[in-house]
Amino acid sequence: MATQRGGSPNRAGAPRDDGKKLWTRDGAPARNDRDARVVEEEMTEEQRMQRELRSVRPRHDDPELPDDVSAQDLDRIARNELKTLTKENAETVGRHLAMAARVIDEDPELAHRHVMSAARRAGRIGVVRESLAITAYATGDFALALRELRTYRRISGSNDQLALMVDSERGVGRPDRALELGRSVDRSTLPAGVQVSLAIAMSGARLDLGETDSALGELEIPQLDPNTAFSYSPELFVAYAEVLNELGRAEEAEKWLERAERADAALGSNGDVDETIEIHEIEEDDDEALAEEAADAGDDDDDDESEGNSDEAADAHDAPEQSDAVASDEASDEDSAERAR
Repeated sequence: MATQRGGSPNRAGAPRDDGKKLWTRDGAPARNDRDARVVEEEMTEEQRMQRELRSVRPRHDDPELPDDVSAQDLDRIARNELKTLTKENAETVGRHLAMAARVIDEDPELAHRHVMSAARRAGRIGVVRESLAITAYATGDFALALRELRTYRRISGSNDQLALMVDSERGVGRPDRALELGRSVDRSTLPAGVQVSLAIAMSGARLDLGETDSALGELEIPQLDPNTAFSYSPELFVAYAEVLNELGRAEEAEKWLERAERADAALGSNGDVDETIEIHEIEEDDDEALAEEAADAGDDDDDDESEGNSDEAADAHDAPEQSDAVASDEASDEDSAERAR
């Protein structure tokens, strides 16, 4: 039954009030309501954003904020975005975002409530809409995540969450749309980490469609290097191993899982995950050879040291002879000078 926006249901045949248009519950124009479509087209960007925010502003109590959480817990880029707000509002929004980041792994629902509170106060800030999309995704609300990611993309002009958009399309059951979305952007323009995340999401969409060979091909990108490790390498290696298992190539899959473990261990021992880390694959048979090389190196050092000591002794032995020769030459010179006088 059609409803008037902000009014009660219309009975069949009843005239509509002047100036009121039919709208669906989620805020889009009702089907075939041409006047409503014209109204939507004439809306400003700010009005559209306000309409979108109504869907993320249900009445709810703000979740409690512990005393030890602060807006300073956010990274510098996020804090800079909040500077357009009043100081008090920026602190409150920042604390909710920081708390969401703290609990999202253990309690995504609570994290989502915190970001909802932030969105009610700062819905026009890119990082807020991005965070809302991430927590919605974490709770399994892929439709909301996709909508918020589109809004974030429009506000920021950034494609850094493209992989999450692709995965959200998968989440709502549209793998074809996911692939189309992933191909809509030139991957060379994306940071390496985003390229990897996008490749993994695209591979998942291929698996959804039963295209296992193509799923493997999506992951065969330059970053799939077993000899180097970045922060994204373990996840990429694991995804590659999973697809290999799907193809029945268990031995190869096991090797890539081992590489993922080594990469993860190497990254864990290095504070700077952006630095390139080389992963050397050493076979067990090479251990003895390495031990022998080390022993030979020790012997060479001993030989060099003994040779050096012998040379020093010889130099010390020759030194008196050289001194005597110099003294003899000096005495001869003195005799010659006496005769000349």
